[in-house]
Amino acid sequence: MATKSVTDASFQADVLDSDKPVLVDFWADWCGPCKMIAPALEEISDELSEQVTVAKMDIMENTDVPGQMGVQSIPLMILFKDGKAVAQKLGAAPKSQLKQWLESEL
Repeated sequence: MATKSVTDASFQADVLDSDKPVLVDFWADWCGPCKMIAPALEEISDELSEQVTVAKMDIMENTDVPGQMGVQSIPLMILFKDGKAVAQKLGAAPKSQLKQWLESEL
């Protein structure tokens, strides 16, 4: 299952009300590191699809949620469980590190 795009409008339903954890990748088209980690997140999404939904939010098209979450720098990944932000990771990292971090938080 590929990563899912979420918007300010769908955030409540797709992320906060989700019955399984959701990792939200806050990104933008102009962000080089964001593009570097995109393929890794797609693979992690496939590999961990039973345990977690991987979602992406374009901060240029959606400003409300990133503002509420205090997103200052990207790429920023925030893991939500039961409607709460429980962990976050800032910056690009190799897939192995991203996956290890995510699994340790699930």
